[in-house]
Amino acid sequence: MIGETSMGAALICFGALVWLLGGRHYGMRRARLLLAGGGVVTSGPPSWDQALAELRRLRGRLGAEWWALVAGLLLGLLGTSVIPVAAGAAGVPVLRRVRLARQARCARERRADAVIALCGALAGEVRAGRQPGEALLRAARDSGGLGEAQAAVVAAARFGGDVPGALAAAARQPGAEGLLGLAACWRVAVDQGAGLAAGLDRLDAALRAERDQRADLHAQLAGARATTVLLAVLPALGLLLGAAMGAHPLRVLLHTGAGLGCLAAGSAFEGAGVWWAVRIVRGAGAV
Repeated sequence: MIGETSMGAALICFGALVWLLGGRHYGMRRARLLLAGGGVVTSGPPSWDQALAELRRLRGRLGAEWWALVAGLLLGLLGTSVIPVAAGAAGVPVLRRVRLARQARCARERRADAVIALCGALAGEVRAGRQPGEALLRAARDSGGLGEAQAAVVAAARFGGDVPGALAAAARQPGAEGLLGLAACWRVAVDQGAGLAAGLDRLDAALRAERDQRADLHAQLAGARATTVLLAVLPALGLLLGAAMGAHPLRVLLHTGAGLGCLAAGSAFEGAGVWWAVRIVRGAGAV
């Protein structure tokens, strides 16, 4: 009776997920077609081809963290238990946070590279004989290193505004801290008549050295990150090995008292170990 109830709950969760991914977006597309007045709209639920097309389209929109829920549903069906479904649902926000943090780190690195390119392009434009304002306009257009604040900096450079202040405001973006050095070079060159190109060369060299140092540290920590990932997937490999040997690990873990105790203790130790390893790697990377 418990197994049938668990199977029914897992099937209900899977059906709800399919409805959220397919039916709701099908209705939205049908409403858009009706309001637009174009095309032929068929009535009734979507066919299998349409559902598969919707799933393929939504695969790019949804994050990879939803695969945790799919894996939980599959394990719930195989083990006739709602515990994997609950664990998969609980893992979705955690994996989303990890994905967003990775995207933010990649965006920060791209912005830092764009700032370096901006400094080099600006130095080249100044050496070519252009005025600082015109050189900044050309360099900002070519490199895009100012990010969201590019419009304010371009307007200040074009209309004689406070360019150092605009650069300092743009430097508040993660990864664009090098613009503070550019603002200082600009202020010294304008106020004291110092050479802007020389200061930009020194700033470009310093930013490149800092980037190379971060890349070297990232390469040195690659082994530690790989070890952390390996330790995280070892329990799954153990379950697969046990299933291959015919030990039925899912039935033992999900339907016996000792198995549930081992599952709770193992999950707690696994989470603590991964958290500790990630914290050590992050602490080493922040040095």
